[in-house]
Amino acid sequence: MHREQLLQAVMGPGVVAILRTQISVDLVKLARALQAGGIQALEITFTMPKALRQLEQLADQVGDSMVIGAGTILDPETARAALLAGAQFIVSPTTDPKTIEMTRRYDKLSFPGAFTPTEILTAWQAGADVVKIFPSDFTGPEYFRAVLRPLPQIRLMPTGGVDLQTAGAYLKAGACAIGALASLMPPKMLEHGDFNGITELAKQFVEVVARNRLET
Repeated sequence: MHREQLLQAVMGPGVVAILRTQISVDLVKLARALQAGGIQALEITFTMPKALRQLEQLADQVGDSMVIGAGTILDPETARAALLAGAQFIVSPTTDPKTIEMTRRYDKLSFPGAFTPTEILTAWQAGADVVKIFPSDFTGPEYFRAVLRPLPQIRLMPTGGVDLQTAGAYLKAGACAIGALASLMPPKMLEHGDFNGITELAKQFVEVVARNRLET
């Protein structure tokens, strides 16, 4: 898919599942469980063991039906390796223009992280498709509302501290989507292979997004 098609696929359900764990997980089963709940985007963070290998294997098996991304990417060299392994979006905790440029060169999505209004605008001007506000648990929904008043053209997504109780407030404040970690894929569920439970949580997150988008 081209970049615009990828963006539509991710923004439709409006939830990016972010996997950051040291637990051994059957990634294909996890991806299928998230899909069954309506989520189409799964980010594999590069703090995980053998992340590049796992990304490549997952992309080979489900990349034709799900948008697979690489997270915690700090430089263009790592971004290129992830893209060649099958990543369709690149996520960073900070803003590095060269990493954004590399991602755009391959016609894939770029989700750099930012915190201040200056960082947010810098990321957007460098070519970000979505700017990830990180860590969002230090800002809260009101920060999104305040930033988007002068910068309404920028797509913002919270990551950190987003759960079923807080997601709606972020969306009402103007977030285009949400990034969810342990609240969507709890460590105990991952450890015990409770993929049905993860599907149910995925459904709840997608429902929260749909409901709060209708209310705005």
